[in-house]
Amino acid sequence: MTARISRVALHIARMQEEAFGRFGLNRGEVGVLGALLLAGPKQQLSPTQLFKGLMLSSAGITSRLDRLERGGYVRRNRHPDDRRGVLVELTAAGRKVFEQAVSADAGREKDLVAFLTREEQRTLAALLKKLLGGLEPSERG
Repeated sequence: MTARISRVALHIARMQEEAFGRFGLNRGEVGVLGALLLAGPKQQLSPTQLFKGLMLSSAGITSRLDRLERGGYVRRNRHPDDRRGVLVELTAAGRKVFEQAVSADAGREKDLVAFLTREEQRTLAALLKKLLGGLEPSERG
């Protein structure tokens, strides 16, 4: 069963890379943009918050931020309370490209499960939610 889950994950990864690649992004960069979008009204996080939240290395987040900054999708600003610190902020262009990339992927996601009935899709979603709930720590604290 886990082999099948792994194979499905590979298909999903390939489909996402194709969809996001049309916007000059990869899955990791879309993850950074998404994390910033969900970071509250200011849409800012420190690089440390990003790499911990996305389970990356410091070097891994730096290379992603460099690429996203060159594209105009994020901006690094001085931290107002820590002179040595930096906050990464999502730009309007970053928000727009994220929405476009995720929208392109959503269409492909529908194709992925199109051969399942609506009831099978609901059952699959419920089972995956239950499986993840048993594997991931609760966010409620």
